[in-house]
Amino acid sequence: MLKPFGLLILLMALHTNSWARMFVYVSVSGENRIAVFRLDEKTGALEPAGSLDVDGSPGPIWPHPSRPEFFAALRSTDKLATLDVDRSTGLLSVAHETTPGASSAFVLPDPSGRFLLSAYYGAGKVMVHAIVDDGALSPQPLQVIETDVNAHCIRLDPSGRYAFVPHTGPNAMFQFRWDGQSGRLTANDPPRVPNTPPGAGPRHIFFHPTLPVAYTANEIGSSVTVHAFNPSNGTLDAVQTLSTLPEGFAGNNTCADVEVTPDGRFVYVSNRGHDSIAAFRVDKSSGRLEAIGQFPTERTPRSFNIDPSGRYMVAAGQSSGTLATYRLDAASGRLERLDTYEVGKSPAWVMIVDHGE
Repeated sequence: MLKPFGLLILLMALHTNSWARMFVYVSVSGENRIAVFRLDEKTGALEPAGSLDVDGSPGPIWPHPSRPEFFAALRSTDKLATLDVDRSTGLLSVAHETTPGASSAFVLPDPSGRFLLSAYYGAGKVMVHAIVDDGALSPQPLQVIETDVNAHCIRLDPSGRYAFVPHTGPNAMFQFRWDGQSGRLTANDPPRVPNTPPGAGPRHIFFHPTLPVAYTANEIGSSVTVHAFNPSNGTLDAVQTLSTLPEGFAGNNTCADVEVTPDGRFVYVSNRGHDSIAAFRVDKSSGRLEAIGQFPTERTPRSFNIDPSGRYMVAAGQSSGTLATYRLDAASGRLERLDTYEVGKSPAWVMIVDHGE
């Protein structure tokens, strides 16, 4: 039997372990820093772990697929940064910077970890940089492709052979083939998704983990579109579009982010204006959606993220400077509000990473 002191040590160790793996990273764009929180896997509580000051307003961040590194866009200084990660503490440090000459709205390392793809909202283009062994990016991009205004995101399909770039302004989604050996994009046939819903303004895209389906958050149309994906030729076909707003809402609203739970059962989209997270149930055969409802969140939810276990969500209120945490109901997909945390001025990106994986 453990003596009282031994029992106290055991309880402390168990508490420490519950905080040890999961970390939340938030780009606090109005303060030129990236905030780090520990996420308690048992309760969903956040605990501040530290912060990294960076040379510019941080936007999107994304982890390297195999190394303890992140890539971040420093939008106000038109830089891309490589950040080293201490997996035990979750803390970051700046390792390298390069200047692509434009402000990146999205960064994504390819599955091999040899290339970084990026999209440029103001410049209307996409780029590819090489990632060298120490994590540095090539000083010059390997490829620059002019697309159209408001290129907001670039994502690969689960096979890593095709890339998609939603554009809000021209109401278009560009389709590319991706060569992971040479690090080059080539236009697919057709080069744009042919049946993007009128007035949608696709902003972000997220693929279902097992079904040949992708979902887009439509910024202008305040809606979500379900796309059937053809894995043989890498093309998308819009098959369903649903509003993210409750019936009768007449205020101004734009959608921002879209995510699918790791088990593929639910889809969520953020509403800026209605200030809510819209939830949808996924049909397990077709991937089509059924609306569940909207759940209140902080003001102007530009970014949110679901943890790798699918149990928790963290959403950032860009106007309120706060984070909202939720528990996801695995049966219904409904969100249970847990707590609110101050984070700083204008949080623009949320990323939850399990460093124990």
